Amino acid sequence: MIVAVDGPSASGKGTVAKQLAAHYGLPHLDTGLLYRAVGYALAQSGAAPDDEAAAAEIAARIDPKAYDEQVLRSAAAGGAAAAVAAMPQVRRALLELQRGFAARPGGAVLDGRDIGTVICPDAHAKLWVTASAEERARRRHLELNGRGEAMEYEAVLAQLAERDARDASRKDAPAVQADDAVLLDTTTLSIDAAFEEARRIVDAALQGRGL
Repeated sequence: MIVAVDGPSASGKGTVAKQLAAHYGLPHLDTGLLYRAVGYALAQSGAAPDDEAAAAEIAARIDPKAYDEQVLRSAAAGGAAAAVAAMPQVRRALLELQRGFAARPGGAVLDGRDIGTVICPDAHAKLWVTASAEERARRRHLELNGRGEAMEYEAVLAQLAERDARDASRKDAPAVQADDAVLLDTTTLSIDAAFEEARRIVDAALQGRGL
């Protein structure tokens, strides 16, 4: 069973995906961390931030577990991820890694921005998790400040808007809701309520497939 959970930054997709993976006993892959790791490693290498060949070479051998996740969750790493995520060579380098994870015996839960459209178009269940820009900015603002990264709410909101626009407009694997993905708006939902709704969506999808 493969579950694809897509959506924009701070929508709650990662939390929902982790909870679904635990509920169904499946491995979980946060594909955003792959791009954050590539962006961070590119910056650390001293290569130019727009050096696509260097970024693709890093992506071909990247292991996000080799990096401190707290560092990868930083605003700086997020900005670097947005840049490399728009590079076709990087996306191609990470494609098979993600598909290989999804092909594990028993299946997997993957979250990102193009899981249901590119990585696993035949996923058994697809969700597009979203929330209002203001609520997403509020969540990210709390997250960053909770880690000691002082950043104004307005700056976070602007950063999210820029990332949304870049993700949606890129030519290679734009971040869009798959035609057969079910929309889950978490703007007014608690973490528990969002999970319960996501579980209901996945159960309905599986039942519809006779699984």
